Amino acid sequence: MIVPLKPGILSSQPLKAQFDSSVVLEVECYNTHLDQTSEVQAFLKHGDAVIKANKIEITDATHANLFFDLPASQDNKQISPTLLIDNPIDGIAILPSALIITGNGNKNTLQKWAPLDIESLHQNENFLFPFRNVLHETIRNTFFHVAIWFAMFILFIVSLIHSIRYLRKGNHYHDRVALAFTQVGIVFGLVGLATGSVWAKYTWGAFWTSDIKLNMSAIAILIYLAYLILRASITDTDSRARLSAAYNIFSFCMLIPLIMIVPRLTDSLHPGNGGNPALGGEDMDNTLRMVFYPAVIGLTLLGVWLSSLSYRIHVLKEKWLSE
Repeated sequence: MIVPLKPGILSSQPLKAQFDSSVVLEVECYNTHLDQTSEVQAFLKHGDAVIKANKIEITDATHANLFFDLPASQDNKQISPTLLIDNPIDGIAILPSALIITGNGNKNTLQKWAPLDIESLHQNENFLFPFRNVLHETIRNTFFHVAIWFAMFILFIVSLIHSIRYLRKGNHYHDRVALAFTQVGIVFGLVGLATGSVWAKYTWGAFWTSDIKLNMSAIAILIYLAYLILRASITDTDSRARLSAAYNIFSFCMLIPLIMIVPRLTDSLHPGNGGNPALGGEDMDNTLRMVFYPAVIGLTLLGVWLSSLSYRIHVLKEKWLSE
């Protein structure tokens, strides 16, 4: 939790400009040290080419005014270049689609796009988590919200396997194990919804929205909660185990399309859906993976331990009732 984020760019104003004109971008950065070096560079990057700021006025460590002369348009298409700010202390800070440039611009060309010299830019070698616009410091919730959903899926898979084995062999050991793993998986799912809701409040401005991924996830957990209600409504041990195993298989078969398929068929704010990538280069980097994957393993082991406790409780309860 004490690992800082990489330097980034929070905002840039104005949002629009015209080709073949001059523009001054007022930028607000995050975790930067602009006033501690005289080697600050700024670029607007479009494709593999850039234009360099011809003047930079540093206000303080996180604020600056960037002066650009925009070239004329070659094809009259609007573009949305990425803003890069580079210095030897912070390395490169990036703001995708920082500016929308429109217009014909058939007057005098003030400047031309040029290939970007990557070797001239600085790299920050410190161990830092990536800065992502909108997420900011909340990116650390990846270790909790996302990891606990990974662990939940593993627990439900183990429960599914034991439900199938019960239907094949009729051994009540598998029914008890399936129940234990399902119970803990449901708890993990509820915690995943809670952590996601808090994350949504800080990034989307509301604890819950009508987003397809959120609604489908809630429905999937409700389906699993019905598994517990079904078990509580049946008194005969064999009938309860048999129907519960069948319903558990049905629940998992519903879990996959509700969470992984349906949200991908429509637009969604949630990463990983509607063309919005997740756990790729846009969301994760090696510094996050060094914490994220151990978190998944740790939460899964915690879930297995809690499931073993739940299993023992069920065994002791059955022995106590049989005496």
